[in-house]
This record gives sequence, C-alpha cells and structure tokens, in this order.
Amino acid sequence: MRSSGSNSTATIWSTTAKLRQAIDAPEPANRPYLEALGVVLVHELGRLNRRTPRAGAPVRGGLAAWQQRIVTAYVEEHLAEQIPLATLARLVRLSTFHFCRAFKQSFGVPPHRYHTSRRIERAKLMLAERRHSVTEVGLSLGFSETSSFTAVFRKITGQTPSRYHRALG
Repeated sequence: MRSSGSNSTATIWSTTAKLRQAIDAPEPANRPYLEALGVVLVHELGRLNRRTPRAGAPVRGGLAAWQQRIVTAYVEEHLAEQIPLATLARLVRLSTFHFCRAFKQSFGVPPHRYHTSRRIERAKLMLAERRHSVTEVGLSLGFSETSSFTAVFRKITGQTPSRYHRALG
C-alpha cells in the first residue's frame, strides 16, 4: 500500500510528464491545459511541502484550506495586476496584518513574493509556447517595461527571459 507521500510524489511526476509533453508539442488549443497543469503542479508541490515534517514546535496559525484555495485562485486570475494586500485579506475575512502572517505561515513566502513567482511561472509557460516575444510576455503579465520584467525573471530563475526562450528552442 502506498503512503500519501509517495502518492503525492507519483502525482507530481505524472503531472510533470504531462506538462513536458504538452510543452514539447505546443498547440494553441493546449494553452488552458498547460496553465491548468502548472497550477496543479504548484498545488501538489505545496501539499507535499506542507506534509514534510519540520523540526521544532508544530506549525499553527496559517490559512485554512478554503482560504488558501480562494487566495491562490484570485492570484492566478489577476496575475497581470497589482493586487493590494487589503483585497486578499478581505477575500478570506482577515485583517491585513493577520493575513500576511497567516499567508507566510501557509506558503513559506509573503504574498507579494508568491504573486511575483506565479507571474514568472506563467511567463515561462508563455515563453515555452514560442508565440510571444519577451516584451509581449512581460507586458501581458503586468510588467510596465521589458527591463523590469527581465530583472525580476533573472532574480528568480538565474537567467534572462531571452536566454530562457532561446534555450527552449
């Protein structure tokens, strides 16, 4: 019988294989499927990480599962926008202060960093499609200039979007 940890690992590998297959054979109709696979992969990795035992006292005070679902769905739907903390906090019925603390407890990063990392993950998918220029990708994800998009992309991935784009093809 499989443990829930190995079951999650199998799901992650299965989703990764599907994602790679969809990226290797890009079709315009596959875009929603690619995005959905990316979201599933992020959530499965998050679930696996939350199950990993940590040393010390038990972790308390994070967001409830329903709050996590609402916030992550909202962020995915508004990747190209600046999202005020007050908006996210209101969605889950918490004060801004408590929301920030609980979000970081649940996801391991502050809300702004999570939002930025999701934007870059979407950028990677768009660059893999090879239908958009680096400038188009950055602008479509809410970066006001290519230089700001490039700086954030490099900080998170260690390479420029152009180099990432070239390495895929």
